[in-house]
Amino acid sequence: MKSQNILQRHTKKCGWYHPPANEIYRKQDLSVFEVDGNISTIYCQNLCLLAKLFLDHKTLYYDVEPFLFYVLTKNDEKGCHLVGYFSKEKLCQQKYNVSCIMIMPQYQRQGFGRFLIDFSYLLSRQEGQAGSPEKPLSDLGRLSYLAYWKSVILEYLQRHQDKQISIKGISRETGMCPHDIAMTLQQLKMIDKQQCKFVIIRRQKLLQEHVGKLNTNPRANTVDQESLRWTPLVAPSTAASEEEMEAEKEAEQLMEQASCWEKEQEQYAEMQADMHSVNNATCKNRFTQSVCPPANSELIMEPPNEVSEEEYEDENDETQPCPSLDTAKSLARGPKRKRLLIHRKKSRYF
Repeated sequence: MKSQNILQRHTKKCGWYHPPANEIYRKQDLSVFEVDGNISTIYCQNLCLLAKLFLDHKTLYYDVEPFLFYVLTKNDEKGCHLVGYFSKEKLCQQKYNVSCIMIMPQYQRQGFGRFLIDFSYLLSRQEGQAGSPEKPLSDLGRLSYLAYWKSVILEYLQRHQDKQISIKGISRETGMCPHDIAMTLQQLKMIDKQQCKFVIIRRQKLLQEHVGKLNTNPRANTVDQESLRWTPLVAPSTAASEEEMEAEKEAEQLMEQASCWEKEQEQYAEMQADMHSVNNATCKNRFTQSVCPPANSELIMEPPNEVSEEEYEDENDETQPCPSLDTAKSLARGPKRKRLLIHRKKSRYF
């Protein structure tokens, strides 16, 4: 507004004292409204133009239809005053839970940025999937998210002192993406490789320091899960969960096929080994039967027989070498016929 008179005139005419949307969260004097960019297009465009004054990297102003805007307000007798907001795509394949986040300058350094980040992960947990902010992050956004991720992981480790911890378990309870969890643990130097496996290490001194800071300076604005009244656009039991179930079923089928194939290969190898052993045994038996006499038999030495000269000659006649194949064919054909050669007399003229 250009002047205070214009502002007063506008407040008398305008009857809107809250964002044009449904209130999905209320605790004490804080409320969160879910604004659909496809329904309240002008309001969302004005909200983006307002954020451009404080965010240099803000590029989206008018294409607000595919986005949902979650507006945080502080309530009093005069109405709901804008504190900040974050936007989120309705259907995002990368599972981003925040596209843009902004806090008004007069409400900064009061914990409202962490409040909106925590609220976005609360919605991700209600949807039944892990979420992550849209990449790449700005410098201020990177600092805010790293501080949030570190505090959440340290508080989780403090609550689960005697339980076995895994990245999947942290992601399931906090709604954080496993990649963000691994990166934060690496920055905290709480990941070590032992026996070709990555192991999470508890740094008790770091945990105690974080808990001591929380006790001395408790957070002013925290998200209460019981104060949320909201149902996701896509139920947790549909869409992504169905795809995951189908993928798991396909993986199980492939594992079953692989196990069946391995069993067949083992059975075939056993059969080949049995056949090889049986053949070796039969060959050995035949060799022993042809060479070695039976155990109960007696060896009988026969004297050599004397052969006369006539018998020797008859044997030599009988053992003459057999004719070859060519001679046998020639004998079968019979004697060769003589070819007649006719010599013609040469003529005088030729």
